[in-house]
Amino acid sequence: MDALIINPFIVATKNVLSTMAFIDSKPGKPFLKKDNAARGDVTGIIGITGDANGTIAVTFEELSILKIVSNMFGEEMTELNNEIADAVGELTNMISGQARKELAEVGKVFEGAIPSVVMGKDHSIIHITNGPKVAIPFGTEAGNFTIEVCFDR
Repeated sequence: MDALIINPFIVATKNVLSTMAFIDSKPGKPFLKKDNAARGDVTGIIGITGDANGTIAVTFEELSILKIVSNMFGEEMTELNNEIADAVGELTNMISGQARKELAEVGKVFEGAIPSVVMGKDHSIIHITNGPKVAIPFGTEAGNFTIEVCFDR
């Protein structure tokens, strides 16, 4: 998969977490993901259509998303609940929107669907296409999360 497609999602992720939650996140080395296992406890996933079709997913470990949402809301969050799920959906939507805006500036036009959220230990992420799943791990002071980008070409 082209770095031109992946890099806007990395930049958008860093920007959204910095702006919305005052969290500094550091991307690790991207890798091709071979399985459907989530690398965390709560996942936001959104379908993308346009110049290519696919999905992006953002999967947070419990401690990282609790810290992120605590910072967003200005109150301590201590458990995964509906408020956390709503926040993950909104974060996924913002990351997708910023990345799609950057891609549009280079002539790659995409539309995003409404995000879905899955919570729970050992859940799976099923992408809508059979394209390569590029996963980018991120680290924060509070824990880790991973974004996955999967397009049909």
